[in-house]
Amino acid sequence: MSLDMLTRKSLSLFSAVGGWRTVAEGVTSRVVFLVAYLSTGHVLTSALITVGGVVVLAAVRLFTDRKVWQPAIGVIVVGVSAMLAGNTGQAADFYLTTVFVQAGATALFLVSILVRRPMIGLVLGTLRGERLGWRRDRPRRRRYYLCTAVFLAKFAIATAALVPLYLAGTVIPLGIAATLLGGAPAAGVCLYLCWRILREEPRTAA
Repeated sequence: MSLDMLTRKSLSLFSAVGGWRTVAEGVTSRVVFLVAYLSTGHVLTSALITVGGVVVLAAVRLFTDRKVWQPAIGVIVVGVSAMLAGNTGQAADFYLTTVFVQAGATALFLVSILVRRPMIGLVLGTLRGERLGWRRDRPRRRRYYLCTAVFLAKFAIATAALVPLYLAGTVIPLGIAATLLGGAPAAGVCLYLCWRILREEPRTAA
């Protein structure tokens, strides 16, 4: 399978989970909460404003895309974050879900490397329809390990930055770090690096 075909399949998968609109909504919710909190000083009010904004975005997606589960996931995730912050009265708790996701992903990607099943290889192997067939191709296997290590570094750095900020309760640095390291900007860098790593594959195979 060519890299072009793999890219199209990857984009189809990306589109299936909501594409850039889902990414934008995730970033927007973190920014809106931070701005609302700085403006009002009230955690519950900020949480409700954020939920309201995400519900509006979800409604727009529902009427334009005619898909239910994609906007529903965004509402649920933000709803959980807002509930945590609203119940405790601590603004930092809004970003607790981001902390958990980054920490969990760090453990998942690390274990996948340790058991010699790099996560990127599992995902792309599924997209290619070859399952674990890539393990017999040393150059490809090495690239999958490298791509998995790129994402592992991202998740580990995000976790290392977010946990101390969360424990210290410093809302502004935490909100900025959650948006940049736990969101689309850092993930976009990882995807670009992996694309650079994997695009050499057809020439190696040839």
